[in-house]
Amino acid sequence: MADDPKKIVVEVVARLGRETQLHLDERHKHFQFTNIILLAVSAVLVVVAVFNVYNIHILYRNLSGIVNNMDSMHSNLKGITRNMVNITHEMETIEAHMQEMDTITTHTAELADTMPRVRGSMAHMTGTVDVIEQDMALLGAGMTNIDQRIVQMTGGVAVMRENVRQIARPMGFMNPMMP
Repeated sequence: MADDPKKIVVEVVARLGRETQLHLDERHKHFQFTNIILLAVSAVLVVVAVFNVYNIHILYRNLSGIVNNMDSMHSNLKGITRNMVNITHEMETIEAHMQEMDTITTHTAELADTMPRVRGSMAHMTGTVDVIEQDMALLGAGMTNIDQRIVQMTGGVAVMRENVRQIARPMGFMNPMMP
């Protein structure tokens, strides 16, 4: 027995309608699930963004503190450099006075000829003065070396200060936007 062609078409269309509705219901369920996940991820991203802005603010404050410390260190090293120049100048003056000790040694030798009892003490003093003169020459050279190193350190701190200032500059731009 042959089925009615209209009935077959109606059944096929009805089945297609049910399948389409099931498919639409399943898509709707997946869209709702996807929307929930997107809202959760968006909330997490907002929280992370807030913490990032806070951390950038803290980083900017810390970098500003570092720059201030570098400025202070630079000015203190300049003061140390001036003091070292003064000390070096004083050491040169002392060394010039120590060179006058040669004349004193000559006069002491003449006194030793006239005063035999004092001669032993003067010979000892001559040796001591020579040792002091050598020590002062070494000390003067050491002070010059220290002075050069302080000048080099001052230059290095100036470069570090400028580098940190360049790093902190973008943070200063963002600072007005932060709480």
